[in-house]
Amino acid sequence: MIIETNSPEETFALGEKLGTEARPGQIYTLNGDLGVGKTVLTQGFAKGLGITEAVNSPTFTIVQEYDGGRLPFYHFDVYRICDIDEMEEIGYDDYFFGQGVCLIEWANLISELIPEGAISIRIEKDLERGFDFRRITLERTGSSHVC
Repeated sequence: MIIETNSPEETFALGEKLGTEARPGQIYTLNGDLGVGKTVLTQGFAKGLGITEAVNSPTFTIVQEYDGGRLPFYHFDVYRICDIDEMEEIGYDDYFFGQGVCLIEWANLISELIPEGAISIRIEKDLERGFDFRRITLERTGSSHVC
């Protein structure tokens, strides 16, 4: 599925809708260039889960846990992962295969760890369509099925 947004508010609203629909054990991968709106979408996702605390990118901690919503929310930012073993050290599988929801920014950097069935989100800019235009592609990994 391809969704086009034309403002940060629309990108936030899409994230909120995804968070509202999220189920226990789901993994979302989030890829896109710097400044494309990954954090805005994630903040909307958290709101959709009912999380009221501030959500920012956990760049220096790899994972940030939020327990204040209807499901535990595990927000990963693996941009600074130098070695896949770092994911083992934080016990990624406890998060990936638990009862919460994982959203992983820069997931392409750890693609070998992402289980089949994860929902892939890719955000792209197209400056010819405007500064705030975003093309957001959603698809389930490991199949040709598009969300």
